[in-house]
Amino acid sequence: MATVTAGQPAQLTQGHRKVIVASSLGTVFEWYDFYLYGSLAAIIAKQFFTALNPTSGFIFALLAFAAGFAVRPFGALVFGRLGDIIGRKYTFLVTIVIMGLSTFLVGILPTYATIGIAAPIILILLRLAQGLALGGEYGGAATYVAEHAPMGKRGLYTSFIQTTATLGLFLSLLVILGCRLWLGNEAFEAWGWRIPFLLSVILLGVSVWIRLQLNESPLFQQMKAEGKGSKAPITESFLTKKNGSIALLALLGGTAGQAVVWYAGQFYALFFLTQTLKVDPTTANLLIAGALIIGTPFFIVFGWLSDKIGRKPIILGGCLIAALTYFPIFTGLTHFANPAVERAAATSPVVVTADPDACTFQFNPVGTSKFTDSCDVAKGALARGGVPYSNVEAPAGTLATISVGSTVINSYEAAGISAEESAAQAARFNGELKAALTAAGYPEKADPAQINKPMVLVLLTILVLYVTMVYGPIAAWLVELFPTRIRYTSMSLPYHIGNGWFGGFLPTTAFALVALTGDIYYGLWYPIVIALMTVVIGTFFTPETKDVDISK
Repeated sequence: MATVTAGQPAQLTQGHRKVIVASSLGTVFEWYDFYLYGSLAAIIAKQFFTALNPTSGFIFALLAFAAGFAVRPFGALVFGRLGDIIGRKYTFLVTIVIMGLSTFLVGILPTYATIGIAAPIILILLRLAQGLALGGEYGGAATYVAEHAPMGKRGLYTSFIQTTATLGLFLSLLVILGCRLWLGNEAFEAWGWRIPFLLSVILLGVSVWIRLQLNESPLFQQMKAEGKGSKAPITESFLTKKNGSIALLALLGGTAGQAVVWYAGQFYALFFLTQTLKVDPTTANLLIAGALIIGTPFFIVFGWLSDKIGRKPIILGGCLIAALTYFPIFTGLTHFANPAVERAAATSPVVVTADPDACTFQFNPVGTSKFTDSCDVAKGALARGGVPYSNVEAPAGTLATISVGSTVINSYEAAGISAEESAAQAARFNGELKAALTAAGYPEKADPAQINKPMVLVLLTILVLYVTMVYGPIAAWLVELFPTRIRYTSMSLPYHIGNGWFGGFLPTTAFALVALTGDIYYGLWYPIVIALMTVVIGTFFTPETKDVDISK
């Protein structure tokens, strides 16, 4: 095993290659496990949240996805501390075991129809376990590789770790697509969705075997031999003025913007295609996979380039370009993926007329609320259908209506009526709305013949290129900000708050914003504002680190 320190010549040895491949491959498998849920959120909503209305069910499914992100900072603290005290290797060996077992258990978990409310509760607990494990995984892998890297090559070396999240997503999409094609959509949505989760036990075995072959980081070994380790990594990392301020700047001036660009470019793009534009999941997954294949090598390109010109210009430049171009890119996705929606919105605009005080923000983190007001019923139906609409204020107490061109459909109050009456009202409302939308040219699903696949692929590839810009150099930058004795802890927390909270809650927040306003692009304001905040703070307050000696 190579024992190269930061000051040694920039030579790529066989030992270096082993470190990079072993760390990266194990991390690919861990991201595969974590992102299976996100890729299958719509199906999981039907399996585990059937007691909720469809809009709330999908939002709750996204929140269960986000629950794994919510606890990632806590995993960063727990496993970061262990990594700085007992070592990098053994800590990220533990994290991958927790991740693999949690994922496998999702594959055998009974649904709501079988065990009732216990099903979503157990599902969320498993997601929390995944999030805790991932909170300790990334920092360990990035730190481990960087501490083997020679001077002038840390951006290049750690960029291989940066490919793992995208490769893990790609692997999950590939397995899902293979299962769909093999089983057919009906069987896959009924029970075949479990297969990708069950396969994780094989990946777990491979990952554990790979990581058992590795030695401890040379810089960590040297630090322990010299007795310079930290006895209180959390306190030293975040409760001292110097390191605490650096960690805060790393979050607001780096990882927050990087995170929203990452999730907007990959996950929200997939949600937008399938949930808003109603593109067939197989087609959407193939297009995303194609963009990932084209874009992934640029993680390495931008990691290498950051060794030459610095980390900040690339990361902040990616955030700025993304913020300035998201609206035209997503508008282009609508134009090329489902032009019928665009045409219908222009010729037969949909308007919801309702008392604004009776309309609620359909964001329900605990899944207990029922959105029963006539306004919520109307907006929920349109949001589920991916139909853009505008809002007109009505007098207090007015029953909400939906106007589709010249056709007016009355909504209904779902509270205070019998189950039979509620079912009859829903059938009447949904039937009238469907007929009006169909007559106005709003499609239930995107017409495959009208999808301009080359142009959609181009736009998705641009989004992935933004991801590679902000994500490729970020690991090297974070590693270089902190000293060896507290590096694992210090870099993990801002990374996982950024990616776990700012990034992880993006799909849920964006979906709820769209449901509230009727503007299918309104959710983009969330990543745009966060990315611009990072550009400003990062430009004026964070340091450039590419020439820092990390052996201290």
